Amino acid sequence: MRVTRDVPDIRGRADLDVLLRRFYTAAFADPLIGPFFTEIAGTDLEVHLPRIGDFWERALFRTAAYRHDAFAPHSAVHSVQPLTAAHFGRWVQLWHATIDGLHEGPLADRAKAQGERIALALLRRLAGRDVSTDAPRGEGGGFVPLAALTLRAAG
Repeated sequence: MRVTRDVPDIRGRADLDVLLRRFYTAAFADPLIGPFFTEIAGTDLEVHLPRIGDFWERALFRTAAYRHDAFAPHSAVHSVQPLTAAHFGRWVQLWHATIDGLHEGPLADRAKAQGERIALALLRRLAGRDVSTDAPRGEGGGFVPLAALTLRAAG
């Protein structure tokens, strides 16, 4: 028997703001990726949230005016401590779990797919080579395709 939930899709900026706060709170606390935000980048969540909200609003709704270089901060962090496929894989896991805990529908699915595409694109660009998600063991750096995982929303 399939359990159905009465969960809304992502409807607009207000939903994104709640989603992003919950996601980044979890990401900052995560033992694998949290130090990249808190120790290496010294990210101020209150400064980061409006900017990243603009990014996602533009990505999902084409309404915000995001005019920043999304690659530059990742490159700066990577120059201090390399970001690996395992780090991006964990980011994607948390992203999916956060979305699944709050939303379901076409925009939620688009946000999850877009998150995967962005993570893989950043990983490839930072690595300076083509990083495949199905590379032989030891060559892909630990990236796990999310289709192979069962994620549970943090509860």
